[in-house]
Amino acid sequence: MGIRDEMKITSSQLRTLCAIAEAAGREVMAVYGGDFETWNKEDQSPLTQADLRADRVIRQGLEAAFPGVFILSEESSSPTVGSPPDLGVTPFFLVDPLDGTKEFLKRNGEFTVNIALVHQGQTVAGVVLAPALGELFFAGQDLGSWKRDKLGLHPLRVASWREGQRLRIMGSRSHGGDALAEWLARLPFEHTFVPAGSSLKFCHIAEGLADLYPRLGPTSQWDTAAGQCILELAGGAVVDLVGDQLRYGYEKPLLNPSFIAAADVDLLRLLSAHEKSD
Repeated sequence: MGIRDEMKITSSQLRTLCAIAEAAGREVMAVYGGDFETWNKEDQSPLTQADLRADRVIRQGLEAAFPGVFILSEESSSPTVGSPPDLGVTPFFLVDPLDGTKEFLKRNGEFTVNIALVHQGQTVAGVVLAPALGELFFAGQDLGSWKRDKLGLHPLRVASWREGQRLRIMGSRSHGGDALAEWLARLPFEHTFVPAGSSLKFCHIAEGLADLYPRLGPTSQWDTAAGQCILELAGGAVVDLVGDQLRYGYEKPLLNPSFIAAADVDLLRLLSAHEKSD
């Protein structure tokens, strides 16, 4: 199954990505339901058998359905002969087989399987599965942004925000610290803060449940690409602290800059103006 060069994916291909994510989710839940070992990687982040089993299923599924498309996963990457492919030009997959391993270890359900297709630095398609919650989010260029749960299939659209409304801000359950506290303290708007795990923060903004997600610390490309696609195609935006769209590529640092995910572009302009006036 080939990927078209004009930065699009077919509805059939998007369904295939969803099916691959769901197969990986079954592997994750098989581990989640029992006792499991945990290791620490070189960066001291946790690793479980669920990460490895999901990664294997995703890799096998993508290689079968999209032969020749490079896969860059948190746990593995496609073999290269000589120089790596120019992923600034050719499509490639960004995969996080288990985003929110700390939430997985806490058994709070807020972990996800993430698959994104990237072309020329931008996300073309994204799938975020929360297997413990029974929620599947997916989006594709010209195909819209969607959520499927036990109640059925729902189109996603961000909520509009107007000055005077209380801002609904999401943040990490496991990351944040002083930088985020200081950023929140400088906000010129009343707000509530709701913690959530993994890439679900992007998805909750996409479905109109929140307005902002500031991330003032390191994330990796595979942590954000699928969620960014779902949010952007629901009408939102993900930008770095100078206002540029978050972009992806093998030639870029694996660690993203700090960023803000938002439902409302006008709100981003207001926040930028406020930061410049301080």
